[in-house]
Amino acid sequence: MARAYHTDVIICGAGPTGLTLAIELARRNVAFRLIDRSPQPFPGSRGKGIQPRTQELLEDLGILDRVVASGGEYPTARSYTDAGPIDRAATPPPPTPAEPYHLALLVPQFLTERRMRERLAELGHAAEFGRELIGFEQDDDGVTARIAGADGAETVRARYLVGADGGSSFVRKTLGVAFPGRSLGVAAIVADVRVDGLAWDVWHRWGDGTRGREFSLCPLYGTDLYQLMAAAPAEGEPDLTPAGLTALARERTGRDDIVIREVAWASAFTMQARLADAYRVGRVLLAGDAAHCHPPTGAQGLNTSVQDAYNLGWKLAAVLDGAPAGLLDTYEEERRAVAADMLGLTKRLLGEARAGEMRRGRDVTQLDIGYRGSSLGLPCPGRDKGVLPGDRAPDAPVTGAAGQATRLFQLFRGTHWTLLGYEPGTAAIAPRRGLRIHVVGGDIRDTWGHVRDAYGLEPGEWALIRPDGYVAAVTGTAGLGSIESLLDRVGVRPVH
Repeated sequence: MARAYHTDVIICGAGPTGLTLAIELARRNVAFRLIDRSPQPFPGSRGKGIQPRTQELLEDLGILDRVVASGGEYPTARSYTDAGPIDRAATPPPPTPAEPYHLALLVPQFLTERRMRERLAELGHAAEFGRELIGFEQDDDGVTARIAGADGAETVRARYLVGADGGSSFVRKTLGVAFPGRSLGVAAIVADVRVDGLAWDVWHRWGDGTRGREFSLCPLYGTDLYQLMAAAPAEGEPDLTPAGLTALARERTGRDDIVIREVAWASAFTMQARLADAYRVGRVLLAGDAAHCHPPTGAQGLNTSVQDAYNLGWKLAAVLDGAPAGLLDTYEEERRAVAADMLGLTKRLLGEARAGEMRRGRDVTQLDIGYRGSSLGLPCPGRDKGVLPGDRAPDAPVTGAAGQATRLFQLFRGTHWTLLGYEPGTAAIAPRRGLRIHVVGGDIRDTWGHVRDAYGLEPGEWALIRPDGYVAAVTGTAGLGSIESLLDRVGVRPVH
């Protein structure tokens, strides 16, 4: 006889990955426990860069405007050279109807997490800090976890466990999943500090291209802090006190007017590049830094991690609602390849940064990440234009039949699948719980032609969009039966 469950999912780790997964489950009314062994939320700025694709995700979660208001754009980078200071301002391409966000945001991680916790509270949930996972076993039906806190230990039975507990993941180690890779031999310091003697409007950088001499101070908009990043001294343990960091600043910059008067948070670490051999073992899954770790170059880590959770959340909820458990296999199928590519990108950018040559281009925006070839996509033979299964679903401004302007992203927003028809006549499929159907030429108008341009749809064609904003299928009216079969397979069933 199966044992009674206390909850559906235990999420171990309440950082950006765990919080994103918790919000996704809360939006779908899935019961969960979100625990973290730390007594309080993470206080540092570490993952401060938010890329355009993650901004699209945050818009769907309902917190993008709050996150933007918590920080700002990256400041102009000022490099101090022997020939004098050189300013380099980022010049991203302008937004387009299909890609509304092209500019990376600079928001301290602790503020991003705070906005996520606020959203989670709106949905009726909260993280449990000071609660440590100290052991677990799994069987065919679920996971039995032991959780310790200040008031003692408890045993919790859940259907699934997700390890979002960072690079030194207890969950991964307990599973025995290998974490191959290597140390990159680069020791670094990152700290949030209050500084006297610097202008607030630029990112101050010294020692670019001089190995072991790198030092920078970046203003963290929305706070009165700078993020200090530096190569750690070659000998001995770094001194992370205000006096120690002031001495390091003066030694690296040659200036005696820079004073670190307070350290709000600091860390010294050696950069690693590692990728877990597996993301799923039975009813236990890994996400975020528990599955991959990397150098911080290119602001990829937090972004990749929250997108892991965004991919996993809807699949986990679907399986708990009756979809086949094999749907969870597509999580590793899709996301592990993304992490492998991200590790290659960040290592390349690290090499360029150490040579003083790093240029961040479109490859860091994550807008081109997709899942072509995924087993969740329907084959689309002969299609040579527009979107294909696995592609990110573009945005487009449209007009509702009642005359009000809106966007496809507004129609996609939420936990549902979307079936988008382009002037298909009267053909359609029957309504289903968890599916919304919109028809260009019906309830929406492609007033400016942007849907046609972005999707490459012809009259009578349909595009099926997943809850995480990727195309699952493109077909003509004759192929609607295959779309219905796919929806059956992922648990989106007709209403009887």
